[in-house]
Amino acid sequence: MATIPEVAHALQRLLTTTADGAAVASGFVRRRSKVSGSVFVRTLVFGWLTNPAASLGALSQTSALFGVRVSPQALDQRFTPAAAACLEQVLGAATGAVVAADPVAVPILRRFAGVYIQDSTTIGLPGALAERFPGCGNASTPAARSAALKLQVRLELATGALDGPVPHAGRTHDRAAPPVGAPVPPGALRLADLGYFSLDSLAALTADGVFWLSRLQVQTAIFDATGARQAVPAWLGAQRQPALDRPVTLGVRHRLPARLLAVRVPPAVAAERRRRLRAEGRRRGQPVSRSRLAWADWTIVITNVPPERLTLDEALVLYRARWQIELLFKLWKSQGRIDDWRTAKPWRVLCEVYAKLLAMLVQHWLLLVSCWHAPDRSLTKAAQTIRTLAPLLAAAVASAGHLVTAIATLSRCLSVGCRINKRRTTPHTYQRLLAFPDQPLLDRHRPAA
Repeated sequence: MATIPEVAHALQRLLTTTADGAAVASGFVRRRSKVSGSVFVRTLVFGWLTNPAASLGALSQTSALFGVRVSPQALDQRFTPAAAACLEQVLGAATGAVVAADPVAVPILRRFAGVYIQDSTTIGLPGALAERFPGCGNASTPAARSAALKLQVRLELATGALDGPVPHAGRTHDRAAPPVGAPVPPGALRLADLGYFSLDSLAALTADGVFWLSRLQVQTAIFDATGARQAVPAWLGAQRQPALDRPVTLGVRHRLPARLLAVRVPPAVAAERRRRLRAEGRRRGQPVSRSRLAWADWTIVITNVPPERLTLDEALVLYRARWQIELLFKLWKSQGRIDDWRTAKPWRVLCEVYAKLLAMLVQHWLLLVSCWHAPDRSLTKAAQTIRTLAPLLAAAVASAGHLVTAIATLSRCLSVGCRINKRRTTPHTYQRLLAFPDQPLLDRHRPAA
């Protein structure tokens, strides 16, 4: 797993040597200039890491940390298509350098060769960028309908290893998006939302020895243990049990073996789900079917993990851990402000998005070598500390040795006060996960030798 010296050397290479090479390859730097690729990239990354709302004047002050004086006006003139291409190349190099922490101390995660959560998030862009990044017609915001950038991300829950973000056009469906990272290894568990649901994909994962846990798509054909096709809401209602774990096969053509896990939700929860379904139907101009509304009475997931390895209760709690990647996106948007800027100039906007994504990767690497190992870590509190100490890191980045010292100092600071308080009435996800033992059910019931 990555150590502080390894992360320091990776950051130092990325923000100096790699940035200078990308500046030449992209045409951003055509002749010798005081604003080299590394100075430009470091100025934006650390300037916006320190203050995501930093003005051009504040960014100019950041460049002074690297011994370069550049006016706000001169900096503004450098936000060109070539600058965006330079930053995009550096971002690509960063996403290719997978950094992992010591595994978090959550026993249930040790049952698998990794727990991989995949998801995406979308950033609306100025309409002038629509040809390069066409938006999605049914997006929830007007900006994202014209031009949008979608980011594919995969997070390994135990080690925090991050694949991506891989940017692509917002119009591209998640199932057709560019691949993120290497294939999930055999024995690992993959979690993803319905945007990635595909029986072809689930069958391929099964063939590769990969476990999966997913919500069930409404249109999927379900066959019970006798081979009879079932209408899911009616079938579940007829069981007259609040929780069910049933062997099924999925798809008319695939007949993919799986377990269907279902728990009836309280009436208030079901009513709220139906309210949201109707609201979304009105937004899209599509009525919601009676069958779809009936699904709101249940939480339903499917999996190919055998019951002796994962019980129904364990599976439902583990599926809730999928929201950890949503919390990461929330951190990037609410604190990193990757979807917010102070300009209407399209290429400056795109440069800012790429630079802020680089800043979020730098932040994530720092989190991995400082506090990821603690189940009760607070990424929000830790990110605030990183922003406070970002100028210290910026001043040290030219030297890997100095950067090691700066990251070690940051790590000591993050070891204090960056924890989530436990909750009794509504436990956090990490509390629920810690409630389960290390061994699967089969091992727990096996008599001692």
